[in-house]
Amino acid sequence: MTYYFAKTVKAPFAETIDKVTAALKERGFGVLTTIDVATTLKNKIDVDFRPYTILGACNPGFAHKALSAEDKIGTMLPCNVVVQEVKPGEVEVAAVDPVASMQAVENPKLLPIAGQVREMLRQAVDSL
Repeated sequence: MTYYFAKTVKAPFAETIDKVTAALKERGFGVLTTIDVATTLKNKIDVDFRPYTILGACNPGFAHKALSAEDKIGTMLPCNVVVQEVKPGEVEVAAVDPVASMQAVENPKLLPIAGQVREMLRQAVDSL
């Protein structure tokens, strides 16, 4: 089983981040964290890296259900969505597959929650 699903779009990088954020919001997700990997690598170790941003997406209702079923599941939250430029004008969006992540946790109560979140994330990515 793969641990993510992805789609490549022909669009500017910054515009793609805005579209991903809007697609997530339409499905009840907020972006709690935004990590600009390229800037971080440049500032910390003086390495040039392609445009690469990690968005930490969270749907509060499903996060609450997951935390109620498994108190340490917060170690796997939020759901990461990667936006990276693969070549100029071409951007890949990849989201974690929560079902794959939850297989590491032996709690059957999490699987239906993860399945619903997977579909919502997949819809957001597919809509781009």
